[in-house]
Amino acid sequence: MLSRYFLFILFFLLSIQTVDAQELKVKQMSLDANDLSARSFERKDLNDNPCALVKVQLAAKGADFEGNVVGDVTYKTGEYWVYMTEGSRELRIKHPNFLPLHVNFVDHGMKRSGVKGKQTYTLTITMPQTSASAPPQQLNINYTPANAMVLIDSKPFQANGRLEVLLPVGTHEYQLIAMGYETVEGSVKMNGGAPQTITVNMVSTTQDDSQHQNSRIGSGDSQQTGNQQVSVVTDSVGSEIFTLNGASFKMIRVEGGKFQMGATSDQGQYAESDEKPAHEVTLSTFRIGETEVTQAVWLAVMGANPAHFMGNDRPVENVSWDDCQEFIQKLNQLTGRTFRLPTEAEWEYAARGGKKSKGYMYSGSAKATDVAWYTKNTHDSGSREVKTRLPNELGLYDMSGNVWEWCQDWYENYSSKSVKNPTGPTNGTLRVRRGGSWYYEANNCRVSFRISRSPDYSSPDLGLRLALQE
Repeated sequence: MLSRYFLFILFFLLSIQTVDAQELKVKQMSLDANDLSARSFERKDLNDNPCALVKVQLAAKGADFEGNVVGDVTYKTGEYWVYMTEGSRELRIKHPNFLPLHVNFVDHGMKRSGVKGKQTYTLTITMPQTSASAPPQQLNINYTPANAMVLIDSKPFQANGRLEVLLPVGTHEYQLIAMGYETVEGSVKMNGGAPQTITVNMVSTTQDDSQHQNSRIGSGDSQQTGNQQVSVVTDSVGSEIFTLNGASFKMIRVEGGKFQMGATSDQGQYAESDEKPAHEVTLSTFRIGETEVTQAVWLAVMGANPAHFMGNDRPVENVSWDDCQEFIQKLNQLTGRTFRLPTEAEWEYAARGGKKSKGYMYSGSAKATDVAWYTKNTHDSGSREVKTRLPNELGLYDMSGNVWEWCQDWYENYSSKSVKNPTGPTNGTLRVRRGGSWYYEANNCRVSFRISRSPDYSSPDLGLRLALQE
């Protein structure tokens, strides 16, 4: 009798474990020869060899990965980017809601030699269906203004002031975005019970911005150009504040000097091949934008806003290098000044903090989270308002993260020779962009990281910052 009772209890406990600890399964693994992510966003191991990139498609946040993993794993809306050393043949996946999963690549069609450097692989993982004991739960969000966009786990919704959505059990992140209002972020835990309701009244920034701009304009130069009102004020530290039809931007003075450009020791093991060799650069004094060009400033000059993620105080994006030249030409006509894009050397010198540099990996800090909007804290949900992270040593914002920034130069490899006021090659096919963005990992936000695109290329994470010769 006792043995039967013991067997019953054992069977019961095993049944509970089977329900609570559900299994992940491998659907497929394949080499994606058309995906150039591993080459475009190259990462190297400790021996300076290029890594393979395994994109693990798993629709559940909070997974950990064990094996020959190099650097941080990045979650990008339904998939994890896992960099692995060449020759790796297995990966272990752990998640608090599931049993650990050991994946042997050879069992799923991969060669015994393992994954190859600079190659991108797709590993698709399936989850068990939600059990009947844990049905989805309704979340209601009442919000103002009614035209705000709501994002839940990076998925956008627009519901005219009230959103009703069914969510699976677990913790979910939400965000509300509206032009002229402070962005609201939070999380909610769904337990499968009665509907939950959240009420959000977003705070307007329009009145505060107007008062801030009026306090800065003060007395100074002012001119009327057609229907455009332009004024310029110089503050106590020599920065110039330009205001066009109520939209203001500041140009900060950067004292010239010498610096080491490229793969310096503060960039550690993450420096890419095109950041080498580090070389001495001498620059004359110049001015550079305190922030990226905002949508308000672009609209004041161009009369239209091309941005994908709308907001007066967000950086303008979705602009090509050619678009930037047209904007700068019109801005120069309005102001009578000679604005331009910064050279790549000016950009890096300013990002490093100029003569005030403290030798940080990122612009203003050794930690990306202090100064940058990037994939880890945006969850790939778009740009953020400027000046919402810490500035660098010169008082410049967002030189790491938020949006990539075009530079004036054509792209070329570095030389070890010392140079003065370099402007890049006289011709080429690709223009330089710098700084990383809300969609990229921390490595791309380093002050020496560089990448290039054709001048007609545009994307929702690519903008510009102005420069002005002293």
